[in-house]
Amino acid sequence: MTVTIYVPRDSGSLSLGAEKVAQKLQAELTARHLDAKIVRNGSRGLYWLEPMVEVEMPSGRVAYGPVKPSDVASLLDTGMVEGRVHPLWLGLTDQLPFLAKQTRLTFARCGITDPLSLDDYRAHDGLKGLERALALTPLEIVTQVTESGLRGRGGAGFPTGIKWKTVLDTAGERKYIVCNADEGDSGTFADRMIMEGDPFVLIEGMTIAGIAVGATKGYIYTRSEYPHAIAVMNEALAVARKAGVLGTSVLGSAHVFDIEVRVGAGAYVCGEETALLESLEGRRGIVRAKPPLPAHKGLFGRPTVINNVISLASVPIILDKGAAFYKNFGMGRSRGTIPLQIAGNVKYGGLFETAFGLTLGEIVDDIGGGTATGRPVKAVQIGGPLGAYFPRELFDTPFDYEAFAAKDGLIGHAGLVVFDDSVDMLKQARFAMEFCAVESCGKCTPCRIGSTRGVEVVDRLAANIEPEKQIKVLTDLCNTMKFGSLCALGGFTPYPVMSALTHFPEDFRPAPVAEAAE
Repeated sequence: MTVTIYVPRDSGSLSLGAEKVAQKLQAELTARHLDAKIVRNGSRGLYWLEPMVEVEMPSGRVAYGPVKPSDVASLLDTGMVEGRVHPLWLGLTDQLPFLAKQTRLTFARCGITDPLSLDDYRAHDGLKGLERALALTPLEIVTQVTESGLRGRGGAGFPTGIKWKTVLDTAGERKYIVCNADEGDSGTFADRMIMEGDPFVLIEGMTIAGIAVGATKGYIYTRSEYPHAIAVMNEALAVARKAGVLGTSVLGSAHVFDIEVRVGAGAYVCGEETALLESLEGRRGIVRAKPPLPAHKGLFGRPTVINNVISLASVPIILDKGAAFYKNFGMGRSRGTIPLQIAGNVKYGGLFETAFGLTLGEIVDDIGGGTATGRPVKAVQIGGPLGAYFPRELFDTPFDYEAFAAKDGLIGHAGLVVFDDSVDMLKQARFAMEFCAVESCGKCTPCRIGSTRGVEVVDRLAANIEPEKQIKVLTDLCNTMKFGSLCALGGFTPYPVMSALTHFPEDFRPAPVAEAAE
């Protein structure tokens, strides 16, 4: 019986040597005449163990990792193809604590299936949501999504069903579905993991959205820094067209829907939906004034649904299992699951999908295992480079949109970057202002000028030039940017700056100089 061995082709794994591991493994299998085949899967999200190689056994998959090319011979000598113990043996993959504690709904197939096998996708409940959607009216589909409580996973947290209902109710001779895959936040990789590890779930979610609102065309807008995701998505789209999932008759129905991948040039501001539309239309990515909303007048002036990758990838299970099933997870107005992306100075970095409600302390200390250096955690930035820094005093905050907003924070794209006590928060505040100055599209004054002045003020603080005056100016500047900027780039930059200033004031005031002895 042929043994199946899984070696990830995920970018994170490739950066750690997965391609060389796969090549070495294939060479050894051939030389030893072993009856085994290699399947290149997505990552399970346990990045401290990558490349993690799995062997299919009757009892389940057995994991080994992290594996280097030089480990392959000894693994096979020990009997890896029979799941035998080796110094890199991790046991059954599903029983690894980091995975066993998760609630995987959106990422249920990621790391399990062959990303480019539609048969594999179907065998793991793929296309069930789309098949159910085809039996419903557009309004019934929208109602299911609305009742599930799904909110935008890209950062804003806007109810997905309301956005879809607006586009459904807006007249237009053509409508569009745009997937925002411009994942530019530091410490985030969930979108990339879906595109590389389970591309068909995104295709299915976008197709359901198209049927729901009457759109016939979809675009996936991603960044040029994601070459592997782009390649996998294009291959998956070709497979889906050939199988009749996309095209002039979606799964044999009267619905027409197709998808294209478009690649941006890496401007951070193009993650903002209207700047994204400008770029998608072939112009420079500059934020549009709203109204009109994209739902009324979006891509090429037509009604457009713009959703993040994770939002769209969450739709198939909602249609398959029902709104009540999905809504049963979470807390308050934050329903369903959220893929936490744990990064930075942390022992166990990776993707952890769970229902909303875990406290920040549970995420950092229990799941992340604290810092990789072993030093105390000083701060955690949640929500990308424009997210607030939370000190340990706020680690009792539950992961929930409203709970974070109440503490002057943002969930954003659910990226968490951990810092130990060696970090200088004044430098982090300066980085936020500098980042905004570099990435600003330049359209509005508070963002364009405010961020540049912000860097100057923080530099004066660092030089100990009238520190109390500079702190007052910096606070006033942040208020102007927060309430006067046209979009979230300038509007959210004050979050990291003010949270650093509020929670770590000692880093913004020079240490007192000891008086010289007389």
